[in-house]
Amino acid sequence: MKIDGQAALVTGGASGLGEATARELARLGAKVAVLDVNEELANKVAADIGGIACVCDITDSASTAAALAKAAQKHGPARICMNIAGIGTAKRVVQKDGSAAPLEDFERVIKVNLIGTYNVSRLFAAECAKLTPLEDGERGVMLFTASVAAFDGQVGQQAYSASKGGLVGMTLPMARDLAQHGIRVCTIAPGLFSTPLMKKLPEPVQQSLAASIPFPPRLGKPEEFAQLAAHIVTNTHLNGEVIRLDGALRMAPR
Repeated sequence: MKIDGQAALVTGGASGLGEATARELARLGAKVAVLDVNEELANKVAADIGGIACVCDITDSASTAAALAKAAQKHGPARICMNIAGIGTAKRVVQKDGSAAPLEDFERVIKVNLIGTYNVSRLFAAECAKLTPLEDGERGVMLFTASVAAFDGQVGQQAYSASKGGLVGMTLPMARDLAQHGIRVCTIAPGLFSTPLMKKLPEPVQQSLAASIPFPPRLGKPEEFAQLAAHIVTNTHLNGEVIRLDGALRMAPR
């Protein structure tokens, strides 16, 4: 699919990998809706790229439906959906005081990363399936954002790894399910990237993490993620695939 002129949805588009993807799609001519819970940052990114900010909670059906309707009213029906919003946590199953890890923490990560992604995807797909087919019968494309933690989860990452593993597991059946509607589904599983969350870590810690990556021995750049996301849109034969973007990194247990 050609990106130029298409309407695109980017969840988590106000910062990090989502922001980079929103900016890259806009650079390539897409009409971008920045979906995020952070209204201030969403407005800033949208203003910079000539898009629209749609504040929403992806775990809430009504909030997400309203955001998609707002985007469609401004840009027309979307054919591109980039699911990049997500959260992380690190909790040992048995805490230092001997108590069990809080169930609420596990539930929240699963709800945002896995259920939230499914929520956006189902609403996007239902509308996209109504559109006129393009070349090869394609109507749209959606992206999930997993993580290398889906495969190499570290100590304390049970919730995060489970949520990202769920996205990996959902990729192929979603692609098969939506094939009849001409909607492709792919997933990127990024490694260690230079995001706002990563930059909050002490510099020595960042350098140590970067050194663990075989090549290139540095943190990934958000624009590299964005470039791959854009390529997935334009390469029509990419479907049902999970792509690791990690510099050959394999995470250690801790």
